[in-house]
Amino acid sequence: MHDFDELIDRTGTNSLKHDFAAQRGKPDGLLSLWVADMDFKSPPAVIEALERRARHGIFGYSDPRSSYGKAVTGWFKERLGCELDADWLVPAPGVVFALNMCVRAYTKPGDSCLIQSPVYYPFASSIIDNKRTLLTNSLVLENGQYRIDFDDLEEKMKRAKLFILCSPHNPVGRVWTREELVAMGELAKKYHTLVVSDEIHCDFVYSNNKHVMFSSLPFNDNLVLCTAPSKTFNLAGLHNANIFIPDKTLRQMYEDESNLTGISQLCLMGLDACEAAYLHGGPWLEDLLAYLKGNIDLVRSFLKEKLPKVKLIEPQGTYLLWLDFRELANSEEELERILVEKAKLWLDIGGMFGPEGKGFARMNVASPRSVIKEALERLEIGFR
Repeated sequence: MHDFDELIDRTGTNSLKHDFAAQRGKPDGLLSLWVADMDFKSPPAVIEALERRARHGIFGYSDPRSSYGKAVTGWFKERLGCELDADWLVPAPGVVFALNMCVRAYTKPGDSCLIQSPVYYPFASSIIDNKRTLLTNSLVLENGQYRIDFDDLEEKMKRAKLFILCSPHNPVGRVWTREELVAMGELAKKYHTLVVSDEIHCDFVYSNNKHVMFSSLPFNDNLVLCTAPSKTFNLAGLHNANIFIPDKTLRQMYEDESNLTGISQLCLMGLDACEAAYLHGGPWLEDLLAYLKGNIDLVRSFLKEKLPKVKLIEPQGTYLLWLDFRELANSEEELERILVEKAKLWLDIGGMFGPEGKGFARMNVASPRSVIKEALERLEIGFR
């Protein structure tokens, strides 16, 4: 078993999560459970690969070897039963980068692009900042779980040139069923809407849920699949993502747009870390999933006993919990004030994910259990 209880001091390491409160308008002394990286060391095989590279001492321009593509595609075949062709692979410095490239490559200023809110906020910014028109298919909260309004989705698909899908969904934690994914794919095919599927959280699925990769469905001629090892193995700082574009013409359009940024070779360390993680990180991930499930169980039981008015939206996937505070706070401003000033917690406030998220907050539980316990105790103090 790997030790996820170890407390590792990340302050003073240029950690976005822990070192930049003042720059982001927050006071000192907050417990940081906001941005989606983990407070756990990466798998031993990753650390060893990086140490070997560091000892080699030369960090020149690098491209992925053939073994890299085999490691990436092998992971998805073994873990998720999905056949991906290494020829479809376009390495990128990150999924958010890829989303912006897709918006720019496949649409023109003024074209409509569709998202499902509340959703990871760079989805909207990738559209708005690139001067495209934002369309929203709002998810519906019903009986404690979110569902898709397919009637509204179809109406929006009629106008959308591009649809950014979050699968599993961040922040509401849904793992879409095969039936839901097929229904979305059929609508996209019917209305000639390109699907850009962000599946960066695909390795975090709980209970009897199963992640279905969009590329396993019969829509590969209309798909850009975005993956990365960054969430799974805590590698965000190494800037490595793997974008799969089955259609040759779409792949060339993406590469042409990406080339305009001036980015060519990626980070050598990121390539090494990714390959090592996908080749040797499976046992570590199994231990991590069990640990995260324990953290989620702790949050669920604590809220039920101590803070029953805070509703946990039961997560089917991700390590990000979506908490409903609407019975305890009358506004976004009040919720943030209580969390920051009274509970001394830094969570992502729900309105960041779209107007549908107002009254909610996102909590990252990928930290040692003692940290999660402290966060819950602070939360109880905040809402006394």
